[in-house]
Amino acid sequence: MGMGNGDDKPRQVRAMFEAIAGRYDFLNHFLSANLDRGWRRACVRAVGRRLPADDAPRILDVGCGTGDLSLAFSRVGAVTGCDFSREMLRRGARKVADAAPRLPVQLLEADALRLPFADEAFDVAVSAFVLRNLADIDRGLGEMWRVLRQGGVLGVLDFGMPRTPVLRRLYGFYFLRVLPRVGRWVSGADGPYQYLPDSVQTFPPAEELRRRVEAAGFRDVRIQRLAGGVTVLITAEKRAGGAADR
Repeated sequence: MGMGNGDDKPRQVRAMFEAIAGRYDFLNHFLSANLDRGWRRACVRAVGRRLPADDAPRILDVGCGTGDLSLAFSRVGAVTGCDFSREMLRRGARKVADAAPRLPVQLLEADALRLPFADEAFDVAVSAFVLRNLADIDRGLGEMWRVLRQGGVLGVLDFGMPRTPVLRRLYGFYFLRVLPRVGRWVSGADGPYQYLPDSVQTFPPAEELRRRVEAAGFRDVRIQRLAGGVTVLITAEKRAGGAADR
């Protein structure tokens, strides 16, 4: 499924997620061998280590989908999750209602490139497997920087490619050959699970992504490679003197 650039990409990505919303959770867990659950827990731990022990943070989950990351962070603070797919949000709302999270989780429709929140409205901004879907990665990072208070924490999960040659070859075979076929068979949609490996291959590698996070104004950027580099977790903080302040 080829994705256009600029104004066309958001429409295509939205349509893609609307098409697979019904099988999205199952496929996430199945195709990652349930590793995705651990990746989200790792994000919660890494962000939590940067927060004051007695903090009750206001948390924004950008591109929340069906709410898995929002629910994971509801153990830490009140969460606002936003996404531009109404069908994903509908399924997420049912999941939140069934889970009865310890702290409030609110889901709403919004565009990651034009977040409908005031400057410095949140203490934490997180996203899982969202950045590579954005038509403008730097603008998306800039929006997360804008809505974070000074001292706020960023947590971003997205796919990477393993650095070990053997693992890279094995993963490449699975990612390029097996995953699209299984995803198409289970979801019944032709395209979304070919888009996944295509989008990962064009996504910036971890070190370039670090530079772009820093260019957005974040400081103390840390990279953690999970599952041998299959997934990358980036955490950072908004501090005075960052690039976006100048």
